[in-house]
Amino acid sequence: MTTKPPHRPLRRLGPLLPLGAALSGMSTAALAADEDLTTLAPVNVVGQRVKSEGDTRGYVAKRSSTATKTDTPLIDTPQSITVITQELIKDQAMQSIADTVRYVPGVVMSQGEGNRDAPIFRGNASTGDMYVDGIRDDVQYFRDLYNIDRVEVLKGPNAMIFGRGSSGGLINRATKQANWDNPREANLQIGSWDKFRLSGDFGQAINDDFAVRLTSMWESSRSYREGFHAERWGVNPTASWRAGEQTKVTVGYEHFEDDRVADRGISSFRGRPVDLKANVSTFFGDPERSPTWAKVDAFNAVIDHDFGGGFKFRNRTRYASYDKFYQNIFPGAVNAAGTRVSISAYNDATQRENFFNQTDLTYALDTGPLKHTLLAGAEFGHQITDNLRRTGYFTAVGPNATSVSVSLADPRYTGPISFRQAASDADRHSLTTIAAGYFQDQIELGKYWQLVGGVRYERFEVDFRNNRNGQTLFSGDDLLSPRGGLIFKPLDDVSLYANYSIAYVPRAGDQLGSLTVTNQTLQPEQFKNYEVGAKWDIRPDLSATLAFYQLDRHNALATDPNNPAISFLVDGQRTRGIELGVSGNITDAWRVIGGYAYQDAEITESLSASAPKGAKVAQVPEHTVSFWNRYDFTPNWGAGLGAVYRSAMYAATDNLVTLPGFLRFDAAVYYKVNDHVQVQVNVENLFDKEYVSSAHSNTNIMPGSPIAANAGVRVSF
Repeated sequence: MTTKPPHRPLRRLGPLLPLGAALSGMSTAALAADEDLTTLAPVNVVGQRVKSEGDTRGYVAKRSSTATKTDTPLIDTPQSITVITQELIKDQAMQSIADTVRYVPGVVMSQGEGNRDAPIFRGNASTGDMYVDGIRDDVQYFRDLYNIDRVEVLKGPNAMIFGRGSSGGLINRATKQANWDNPREANLQIGSWDKFRLSGDFGQAINDDFAVRLTSMWESSRSYREGFHAERWGVNPTASWRAGEQTKVTVGYEHFEDDRVADRGISSFRGRPVDLKANVSTFFGDPERSPTWAKVDAFNAVIDHDFGGGFKFRNRTRYASYDKFYQNIFPGAVNAAGTRVSISAYNDATQRENFFNQTDLTYALDTGPLKHTLLAGAEFGHQITDNLRRTGYFTAVGPNATSVSVSLADPRYTGPISFRQAASDADRHSLTTIAAGYFQDQIELGKYWQLVGGVRYERFEVDFRNNRNGQTLFSGDDLLSPRGGLIFKPLDDVSLYANYSIAYVPRAGDQLGSLTVTNQTLQPEQFKNYEVGAKWDIRPDLSATLAFYQLDRHNALATDPNNPAISFLVDGQRTRGIELGVSGNITDAWRVIGGYAYQDAEITESLSASAPKGAKVAQVPEHTVSFWNRYDFTPNWGAGLGAVYRSAMYAATDNLVTLPGFLRFDAAVYYKVNDHVQVQVNVENLFDKEYVSSAHSNTNIMPGSPIAANAGVRVSF
């Protein structure tokens, strides 16, 4: 008998979601009269533009507070950072994290089993190094950009600011929040394979002290992949209050739902993906019984206060509740004859509650020839996680059969499947608590030199319970994460830097579920990054960056190949690389963003039979190149053209399956009807190139999309 998974239907709010009602404010003026003169009382102007600390100009960002927690020019930040600005998000019609990293050197996106964002930073895969407004957002799901102002990608460990994880880098999303700009914008998009999307961004300054904003989105779409569909919606109201001249309070709430098919792509044969031309759209398994959904409810609050004299206070609080489920009926290995493929199945449910509170105090002062920007802060976190996994049994084969063989020519499976727990399946509960304190000093050593140094101490504890047998485990780590950077500025618009940092990944892992009797007492994995680079503001709105780095992974858990029961720690991985980036305006009409990355990621000590010494790290191409440019021919007409190149890479660390390299082109056309209406058409894979976009393993490989078009109308008022 076929058992269908429990399914929480997506609420279909339809096109009404992006529509918001804006509040409006009015100013009144009192008249005073005397015998000779009538005088108007002062009038307060509501809605005056306020400069953001994340100052951007087209495709280039000049400042950020993400890497240092202080509002710092990027040229004075000793770390490789790529910022995806709002203008670039709009020009490329970006909607996902995968879209944003396309032009980020040193980062590639893996498949994530068709149910989550799964970037690989400098050879280190992660699903937990995701942040929103500087606070951890670590559950596995697909994030949307409907409420995002910009995306910041930091390369290299940054545990001094962000705590555990960020072994190879992290992604921070800066949200759109209530301000006094009065944004009013609606966007309609239609595209290939029945794509339909509505989004809105409406804000209003009620008066000088209070403003509100509402961002929202609804989307329904299909895909070039047979049987795939996705439906999602989100709403994010925020409000800001100036509680006095020196204090601002911002609060917000987000509800987001994503419901789609979990698609794990195609298998491989004789070291290559199976014939792409025949299978670019063919679903392996059963899309009808491969649902995945995520539901997120999050409350955020920020309090900013300026005490004067260079002393500032900020407190951030985030409470988020996550409900995540996915079920896969997916491909395994192809038989030796190349005629049949194995199909397996399982499902997995996770509920998590996150609570984080951060307090930062900054103080700017001069001490003779030195200028200091001091940061002292504390972070407290509390995460409760419940996880249940069940294996799929193919009862037509046998009561305990966990796979079935189907024809490679027709790899869909519609026979009976029952889901129940296997001996190795998880049923667990965990409580994770963190308490951290950190200190940082940014020092100007005269005209040419700057020094950034800091350290974070974090107490990280996990209480773990196996619900199947009542076993309880505990892991506690004291993590000391330093960072140091030296900057030399021979010119105001040129900086040379060197950076050293350390980060840790505790044994509980990215998703806090990897604790076992064997590893609970082991030291956490340690990642050391050595980086030198240069940054050049070629002109006020055009910047270039260059970075050379070495990232070493220590305390990796290795298994004795002659005795799998014996494990030990080794220095198991090294990535060396070069990253080159450029973004901004070449002329007033010509905007560009691009990058090149060289990565040599290698297993330095044997970790297992499938990860031998000398093997290349999975899904890390040696060379990647990306370049996008937009040129406006007239005030009304413009066009964009981009290219993405990726060299060949291995699907897994056993290096048995090669994913071919590719060169793909994208394009766009823009037309400004008037000051309030803009139309654009974006074309992905302009020349219909057959290629592999991502992978999860040797047998889960995602073909890239054929040529696809997306047309949008943006109305502002």
